[in-house]
Amino acid sequence: MTPAIPDKSGEPLFTIFTPTHNRAHTLPRLYESIAAQDLRDFEWVIVDDGSTDGTRELVAQWVDKADFPIRYFYQSHGHKKTAYNCGVREARGALLVCWDSDDAALPQALRIMHDEWLAIPEADRSGYVGITGLCAHEDGTIFGDRYPVSPYDSTPIETTLCDGIRGDKSGFQRVEILRQFPFPEFIEGLVPEGVVWNAIARKYKTRYINTAVLTYHVEQDSIINSRNTLTKMRSTSVGRGYFASQFLTHDWRWLFRAPVEVLKIAVNHTRYAWHAWRGGLRKGFPPKSLAGWLLKAVTWPFGFSIFLYEELRFPRR
Repeated sequence: MTPAIPDKSGEPLFTIFTPTHNRAHTLPRLYESIAAQDLRDFEWVIVDDGSTDGTRELVAQWVDKADFPIRYFYQSHGHKKTAYNCGVREARGALLVCWDSDDAALPQALRIMHDEWLAIPEADRSGYVGITGLCAHEDGTIFGDRYPVSPYDSTPIETTLCDGIRGDKSGFQRVEILRQFPFPEFIEGLVPEGVVWNAIARKYKTRYINTAVLTYHVEQDSIINSRNTLTKMRSTSVGRGYFASQFLTHDWRWLFRAPVEVLKIAVNHTRYAWHAWRGGLRKGFPPKSLAGWLLKAVTWPFGFSIFLYEELRFPRR
């Protein structure tokens, strides 16, 4: 893919990547926060996922006036997964930060993550994918949970299943590793980010820090504000089912450390397979491990019962 707007760029340390779709009204907030970064070794890569609201013209103005490289790519509407894969392919930096179009970074965000990365002994860095920090609300309070200690070396699987850490986080990953683990584009619609993060976690650790690097803004059309409907559930069921299938295939051993959480994933595998079927889509992806199959068999009645409940409970739109 070639840039839709000419660029002025070199080879920076960081690539700030932003996927966007009809967010011309929030992008200026992100642009201002990027322009205010006190570490200047970065480029900004924007992948526009089919916007029709003047996003291209807005970005073209910034390309002309910004003192940092901006590269803009346009694609027909293919969801965040294809935009993310494009951003990773096109990144010229060694470290990729994904900042969404409705957020704003703290001025010292890149500096904080850079310094934390250098704090890892050079001989050990090959075993890490990156640094992850916290998000804060607009009033400065922390969004979601903090880590047990800071810094904290772990993986997304362990922090979620064993530590119970919830809430959006923000950080960077090494581009060379991200290119080995692209989002599956053969699945139509949403693909949970955990599909990629869990695959990376099987080989690499992340250093987590209890320092906020991003201000989290909730828009009226954000997923967090959207209501559950059968239409929405069915449209996302294949991707969610694929996530559960991959977990039961590769990560079922976490059953011995976090049995309740792993059993919930097994339940969801059946639940989303049936929602996919009712939506006229394929009926899920079977686990490719004997243990995964056994977990699915044991939990099948619970998953099917939840599916039936949601068929009756949630409105159709």
